[in-house]
Amino acid sequence: MQLKRLAQFTVRKLIRLVLLLIAVSLFSFVLVSLSPVDPINAYVGAEMLQIGPEQRQLIAERWGLDQPMITRFWLWLQQLGSGNLGTSMIFNQPVGTVIANRFQVSLQMLAIAWLLSGLLGLGLGVLAGAYEGRWIDRTIRFYAYILASSPTFWMALLLLIIFSVMLKLTPICCAAPPGVLTTDVTLGQRIHHLILPAVTLSIIGVASIALHTRQKLIEVLNSDYVLFARAQGETLWGIIRHHGLRNILLPAITLQFASLSELFGGAVLAEQVFAYPGLGEATVQAALRSDVPLLVGIVFFSALFVYIGNTIADLTYQIIDPRIRIGGL
Repeated sequence: MQLKRLAQFTVRKLIRLVLLLIAVSLFSFVLVSLSPVDPINAYVGAEMLQIGPEQRQLIAERWGLDQPMITRFWLWLQQLGSGNLGTSMIFNQPVGTVIANRFQVSLQMLAIAWLLSGLLGLGLGVLAGAYEGRWIDRTIRFYAYILASSPTFWMALLLLIIFSVMLKLTPICCAAPPGVLTTDVTLGQRIHHLILPAVTLSIIGVASIALHTRQKLIEVLNSDYVLFARAQGETLWGIIRHHGLRNILLPAITLQFASLSELFGGAVLAEQVFAYPGLGEATVQAALRSDVPLLVGIVFFSALFVYIGNTIADLTYQIIDPRIRIGGL
């Protein structure tokens, strides 16, 4: 019976995933194709705008820009069916290769930021909820409200000015020292360049998890069964450990996996500020230069990544709370 529910759950998830990817790809393709940016001018660059009509025609034929939008989307779907996301106009490489290379750079930053924001958000939320109304609760809430209303690029610029310009503790830009070959970059140098972008993303992500965790823990501490536990002499942290964590972990995990999409959006801005050559920086280039295959491929990959993360969250619920069954998801 459990295997049958698991199979039904998997089939439902796959159907939703396919529909989501088709819708995301279609809307992205249409929006980018209707962009006012001339893809041929963006392709040749500002210094070579005085090209002849014959050359423009050759470029349009090379990248299929002379075809109607519907035809180009249909051809892209046919390529996708064979596992090919097309060729990037900017990098002149397969889109899959560009995404793989750029995501490998961004993944380290995203993973560190994701873990830090989750752990710090959960810890701060527990502290604020446990000491409701005291100075530590007011301090954490003030911190969370400030960060929740702070744009990512502003926080990145602020940290860059403080730690890179004034204190000179971190590099100003890039994922490695400029002028050093990739093969010669040491692990310490990579970490040194990674710290500030990762901390920027994690600081922004802490706020929502901390506030939701605080509110949920307060509800638990004011419940009848916690009042009974207090009457039996249970300490505050004993109540949190035995009764609170299981109730606050589920919403915290939901928010943590839902923040994957916010991390992608924040990475675009953070990588621009720090000149970090990751997937976010490639997204900006693809949008500014109207590289339709690359931009649609990145959106396609991002939607797939976030959906898989949310599915993992659904499956994780059963480990934390065995009362939840797949049939109820």
